[in-house]
Amino acid sequence: MPNRRQFFKTVAGAAVSLYAGERILRAQAPPSRRQVSVAGKRVKVIDVHAHWDMPLGDVVKGTPYEKDHATGPGLDDRVAMMDKLGVDIEAISVNDFWWWDIKDQGLARAICNKHNDTLAAWCKQHPDRFVAMASIPLQFPDVAVQMLEDATKRLGARGVAIGGHVSGESLSAPKFDVFWAKVQELGQLAFMHPNGSANLIQQNALSGRGGLGNIVGNPLETTVFLSRLIFDGTFDKFPNLKVCGAHGGGYLPSYLGRTEVACQRQGQNCIIKKKPSDYLRSNILADAMVFSEEGVRHLVAEMGPGQVVFGTDTPFNWPVSVDPIVNNKSLSNADKEAVLGGNLTKLLRITT
Repeated sequence: MPNRRQFFKTVAGAAVSLYAGERILRAQAPPSRRQVSVAGKRVKVIDVHAHWDMPLGDVVKGTPYEKDHATGPGLDDRVAMMDKLGVDIEAISVNDFWWWDIKDQGLARAICNKHNDTLAAWCKQHPDRFVAMASIPLQFPDVAVQMLEDATKRLGARGVAIGGHVSGESLSAPKFDVFWAKVQELGQLAFMHPNGSANLIQQNALSGRGGLGNIVGNPLETTVFLSRLIFDGTFDKFPNLKVCGAHGGGYLPSYLGRTEVACQRQGQNCIIKKKPSDYLRSNILADAMVFSEEGVRHLVAEMGPGQVVFGTDTPFNWPVSVDPIVNNKSLSNADKEAVLGGNLTKLLRITT
């Protein structure tokens, strides 16, 4: 998964600088917490798309992963960042999913246990600001099921973070049905984050200027991932499943018409029971990381206000603002409240 790894290394310096800048700011004056309101009403902003490249310490000591994953940034400055952005609660996930390539089941399990235990402890320290997304070793579906249940019932995880494929294999393959069944049973939100679409394109096809492995590759991987869950019948098998696609759901909502007519053409071997748009309006969610009022308007128009949620991609260097939602003239006040936090309050079972 080279593209996402390169992206993390590129932005690591920027993240450290941001943390340092926040510390300097706090040393000069107490940080102010942005209060987000809609029509004069204070609303809670919940971020589904917030990362932590967690240091693993002794868990990876003596392994090929020690150099890249033993150390890393902490979360000590995160609250100040959230206050500045107007975010009340973050759903923290550890992504890149490099551990899905590990063949040693014990090591993969240990990494995910470290993620889940550490996030649970952090959330316990800050119960009004954070909830955790579970990490699971999906290359071992039965183990992933056990660990998801443990993270949910023992540690209080409110969702599960997943990538777009397991060593190139689609998550709509029957071997992963046991995982989807458990996600549905537990009522968990599955937050899918892509990794640059290296599983879909030839090597270096998106290299060069502009960071296309991220700009184009990530939404592409999300589009294929969600489309396969639709067309391979995963949502028909598990009709109550909720899956959130990062970065605006990829390209799926933007070119829905082409997907919508796919099964009307001959020879497509379709097995789905409903129209693709039906799944987009019931099973699939997207974060509002589209950076413009028109982009948010379009997402809500295609998916419905109950399927769009707020996301920042913190701590990475993307435009982060609630303004395209709060100031959006095309959305009702109820729609704005739903996107900013109302939908996630229900999905993540937030009571604080």
